[in-house]
Amino acid sequence: MALLMSLMALSIDAMLPALPEIARDVTPAAPNLAQLVIPFFLLGVGLGTILMGPLSDTFGRKPVIVLGVGIYIAASLLASASQGLGMLLLARVLEGVGIAAPRIAGIALVRDIYAGRRMAQVMSIVMTIFIVVPAAAPFLGQGVIWLAGWRAVFLAFVVIGTLALLWLGLRQPETLPAARRRAFRPRDIIAAAREVLSNRLVLLYMAALSLGFGQMFGLLSTAQPIYDVVFNRATSFPAWFALMALIAGTAGLVNAAFVMRLGMRRIVAAAFTAQSLISGVMVLAWGGGLVPTDIGFAVFFAWSTSVFFMAGVVFGNLNALCLEPLGHIAGVAASIVGAVSTTCAVLVSIPIGLAFDGTPFPLMISIFICSSVAMLVMRATRRAETSFPKG
Repeated sequence: MALLMSLMALSIDAMLPALPEIARDVTPAAPNLAQLVIPFFLLGVGLGTILMGPLSDTFGRKPVIVLGVGIYIAASLLASASQGLGMLLLARVLEGVGIAAPRIAGIALVRDIYAGRRMAQVMSIVMTIFIVVPAAAPFLGQGVIWLAGWRAVFLAFVVIGTLALLWLGLRQPETLPAARRRAFRPRDIIAAAREVLSNRLVLLYMAALSLGFGQMFGLLSTAQPIYDVVFNRATSFPAWFALMALIAGTAGLVNAAFVMRLGMRRIVAAAFTAQSLISGVMVLAWGGGLVPTDIGFAVFFAWSTSVFFMAGVVFGNLNALCLEPLGHIAGVAASIVGAVSTTCAVLVSIPIGLAFDGTPFPLMISIFICSSVAMLVMRATRRAETSFPKG
């Protein structure tokens, strides 16, 4: 599951070193538009999650994952042959639609076996790989670009997706027996969606998940331009990004160690509170010109690493919290949670990316706002939790 879900992270982070090349080849008149390959991919993920969960409830987890990764492979081939920005963005949307299958059916697969804090512990291990993948992805992207150009990055996706499918077929049995499958009927899906969307506690957790994903996607969209334009470190960007991802990757292990004792909600609330305080200090210090130029990069690097670390802490917990009362409809529930949170996150991240003005200040303000609102949302869950078991 970690390998399959990490395809999503790989499809984002391996593209980062390619953004300058894509800008020169397909959108030279407006180079900032090249970063749209990130949010458009995520938009496809949001669209794909609407179907993949219900399909996995009907046909089983493995067949849907195979279908999705097949779409991802075909879309990657289309992207490698695209000649214009429009075709490239369409291929990225289709890639996202396909990769939604392992993301959503994979979460449902885990929920078939585990629940509550134990599920959160397992998801933390999966999320550790998801966060660590960015450590290698920019190196992979840069190496492939150096050897064969940015289009070959998509061919690398084809190879890795094929290997992941082979591993799934050999190592993972189906977890949803035929007796527990649900017919693919619109009225059943609508009824399940109504159950999910009428649960106030789940809605609050989805809001926090959307804000957490949104700020991380915004950071991913602007990371390469910031390293290049602001700090003149385009060449060393993969190495710094790898170091940041490796440090942040320990967050999942930390969460796995403490979640059984402290609980999911308490850890998530503390993480958003800490990030709100850290980012608030950054906004005041950077905006007030209090950060000396000679340590500006070190300060930015430490702060951006804290954002990734927070992601490793909260995402597995929030997914488990959303699905905790919905195990009987895990597939469609995972779809709705994934679709709503990813789509909302894309809507948050696009203006963050387009707000880049040659400084990291708009990004700092955006993450401060997202973390602060998420912190308030998590406080509101205390009142809503009275009707459900505590995480």
